[in-house]
Order: sequence, then structure tokens, then C-alpha cells
Amino acid sequence: MAQPGTVLARRVQNALRAVLPASVRLQVIKQRDATIHLRIAGRRLTAQWLQTGMPGEIRALFTSQARRSDIDIIVARKLSPGAREALSQRGIGWVDELGAAEIAIGTIVVSRTGHAALPSKRENRWTPAVLSIAEALLCDVQPTVHATHETTGLSVGACTYALRVLTEFGLLHATAGRGRRSGRQIADPDKLLAAYATEAAEIAPRPSLAVGVTWRDPVSGLADLGRRWTHQDIAWAATGSIAAAVLAPLLTSVGAAVAYVDAKTIAELDALASRSDLRPIEGGRLTLVPFPTTTTRRLARTVGGLRVAPWPRVYVDLRTTGVRGEEAADHLLEVIRGR
Repeated sequence: MAQPGTVLARRVQNALRAVLPASVRLQVIKQRDATIHLRIAGRRLTAQWLQTGMPGEIRALFTSQARRSDIDIIVARKLSPGAREALSQRGIGWVDELGAAEIAIGTIVVSRTGHAALPSKRENRWTPAVLSIAEALLCDVQPTVHATHETTGLSVGACTYALRVLTEFGLLHATAGRGRRSGRQIADPDKLLAAYATEAAEIAPRPSLAVGVTWRDPVSGLADLGRRWTHQDIAWAATGSIAAAVLAPLLTSVGAAVAYVDAKTIAELDALASRSDLRPIEGGRLTLVPFPTTTTRRLARTVGGLRVAPWPRVYVDLRTTGVRGEEAADHLLEVIRGR
């Protein structure tokens, strides 16, 4: 049993203090794994920390053996709209580290909208190389300098640094100190995915260009366009809902499509669109975006005739498209885990 005062217990305590009146007394009594028992305003309550703050994690929590009927408050770094809705329907209070909260337990009533996410102090260590290596590891690339270098094309120095950073974050652990038997392993795949997804979603926005298309079937339409790009030696990969449509079908229809392409600036995106006879238009059904990492480009593969980004990147992009996207992201994760 972990003792009160661990990093996780302090995060839960700090998140609650941020939304409660200063006069309210709050004390951590004990902690067992991610379950923290507290006393708030003289009342004993149980809080549960979530890694991802997604609806699927909530469903898994409340379908466990104990049904978790003892939980009063859910705490996470950030809770998605779908997760908030699911908890409200269950009558469970919630709070996240962005200052949003909805708690109604006896005389404890809190409602806060919260703030937009701010760059964290550790974000400067989540460089594009670290994100790229994390993405590769989630795709079953071995956490060694040689394997990550061969897969991502990053320099040996960049791979060494990224693996060290992920180890310092506690996302990898060394099986031995030094020598031929030394190496790293993923400490917890769920924690690695949660950390990667959080950081990948919060990096600076990339340029994008919406273009008009007249496809009846977005999947076959993008596949046809992609074959033209491939013929022109232009790297590309579908992501978001259109990629999920072939990786883990769930949504009944796919309206808009997002494709990563080999371009870095808005000028390069515009030039690529022109070469492809695509006209930029506000609200266009196809959005072109630069590849976010080298791993996204190099590990893209063809599924069902469509070239798609690696599943962790598709998962991240789905999470940012509203409640339906969150459901599709959870379904994608279930399909990947079931293989």
C-alpha cells in the first residue's frame, strides 16, 4: 500500500484544493494504487485517479469486479467531454487539473468550467524526437537505440536521448544496468499511451489546408488520390475518422477526411494542393496536414486499400474530434488490444 504524500496523492489533493474554497479542510488519509481516500470538510470520500480521462477508461473502471460503487470523485489531468458526460450520468463527481469540476456530495457542491491547457514545465523534454520514439514503442518497436534508430531514421544521439527521457519519466525501466544483458522494457503500456497522447495533443498547432472534394465514398476517394501522390513520390497517410474506418470500423459514415502529407509549411501545402488539382476552400471535406513525426511517416501502412498513419497517432487525432471521436478512439484501442 502506498503512503499518503506520494506524487499521485499530491496531484489529487492539489486538483481538489484548486476548486474548493480555501476555508475547506482537505486531508489525504491513505492511498491504494490509484485510489485515494480523503477527508473533505469532515466527510470521508474516495477519489480515483484516471490515466487518460477518456470514456473507455471509465467504462472499464465501473465494470470491474467491485463495480467501484465506493468511488465519490474521479480525478484526472484532463477529462474529455464524453468522460464528463458519462460521470454526470452516473452521479459521480469529477475534477481535473485544468480546474474544471462538477461535485455534488452532501454539502459539498462545486461547479467550475476550468481553463485551457497550458504548456507544462516538462513539455520542453517532450521533443519531437521523444514523441516519435514513444509512438514507435507503442507500435511494438523494441526500446533499444538500434531498433528505434532503424525504424524512425532519427540519429543515434536523438534515440539515446529519447529513451533516457522516457526512462526518467518512469515509462520505461531498465532490466539490467550495463553490459550485454542490459536493456529497457515498457513499464506500463497504458501509461505510455496516456503520456504520449497527452503530449502529442498539446504540441503547437501545425499548419493545415482544407480543400474541396466531391467524393461519394471518402475512403475510396482518398485512396485514389493517394495513389496519385504515391506515383509522384509524395508520402501521405490518412488519420482520424477516415483511418479508423478501415482500422476499426465504428462510425456509420465518414464526412470529412484528414491526410498527413510530406509538406512543412502552408506554402508547401498550397503547392501540393495545386499539383493535385485541389482547390483550397473554407470548410473543405479534405484537410491536408504535415506529418507530425518521422515515425508517423515511416510506419504508415496500407489497410483495406488506404494508407493509414500508425494507430497511436490515429488514436490521438480521434480524441480531439468530440464525443463521437472519443468513442471511436476507445473502440480503436479495444481492437488493437484484442489482436
